[in-house]
Amino acid sequence: MKIRVGFEMIYDFPQPTPLIAVVGTHFSRASDILEPDYLTINPSVPITPYRDGFGNWCSRLVAPAGRVRLAANGLVQDSGLPDVSVPGATQHAVEDLPADAIVYLLGSRYCETDRLSNIAWNLFEKTTPGWARVQAICDFVHDHITFGYEHARATKTAWEAFDEGKGVCRDYAHLAITFCRCMNIPARYCTGYLGDIGMPPPYAAGDFAGWFEAYIGGRWYTFDPRNNIPRIGRILIAQGRDAADVPITQTFGANTLVSFTVWTDEVV
Repeated sequence: MKIRVGFEMIYDFPQPTPLIAVVGTHFSRASDILEPDYLTINPSVPITPYRDGFGNWCSRLVAPAGRVRLAANGLVQDSGLPDVSVPGATQHAVEDLPADAIVYLLGSRYCETDRLSNIAWNLFEKTTPGWARVQAICDFVHDHITFGYEHARATKTAWEAFDEGKGVCRDYAHLAITFCRCMNIPARYCTGYLGDIGMPPPYAAGDFAGWFEAYIGGRWYTFDPRNNIPRIGRILIAQGRDAADVPITQTFGANTLVSFTVWTDEVV
C-alpha cells in the first residue's frame, strides 16, 4: 500500500518570527519513504535541521513578516496491516525496565501522575498486568471522553480531560498515558498521520492525530484510546513525554493561523 501524506499551513506574521517545526515522517519509517515529505516554506528562508532529545528531527527557521506558507507532500510505503495486537505482552517490574524507558514513567506537562494516581489504582488495580491492563485503560478513556473539536484547548491536561469528560485525540492520549504511568507502565505520546483507510464513511476533515505507545513485553506497542480499534496506515512523525515535546509548530512570537489542511490518502 502507498499512502500520500502531507499538509499545508498558512500563517500571518506581524514581524519576523522564529519557529520550530516537527513535521517530517519519523526516521523509524525511513526505509518506507518513497517520496520524502520535505518541509517547504514560501517565501523561502533558510531551514536548519536538528535532532531533539527524543530523537525526533526538527526544523528551525525564522518566518518572515507577512503571509507564510508551510507545506510538505510525501509518499510512504505501508504494509496495509492494522496496528499490531499482542494480548500476551507482559508488564515489566520497574527495576527491570531499560533505563531509557524510565522517563516515560514520570509526570510531565500534560500528564499529572500525582493528581491521578489514586484514581488510576482504584480503577485498574484488579486488571491483569500487561496488555490487558493497558487495554482496560484505553477502554475506560474511550468511554469516558466525548470527542469534539469544539472541546480542543491547547492548555488542557490529563486531569482536566478526566474532570471535563470531553476533548480531542491528544486528550484521550494524555489521559491514557497518565493512567499507564500511574500503574508503572512506561507510556509515550505520539503524533503523526492517520487517515480513514479501511473505515466506513463519512470521513472527518484531515488532521494530525495523537496516540500513544506503551512499553510492555520487551518493546513499544501502539495504543489509540480515541479510536480504540487497530487502524491501518498510521504514520509516525514524532514521540515525546506528551504533546509539549512534539508540537507540529512552535512559534516564538505573535501569529495568526489562516488555514490548515492535512491529507493522508491511499494511492491506488
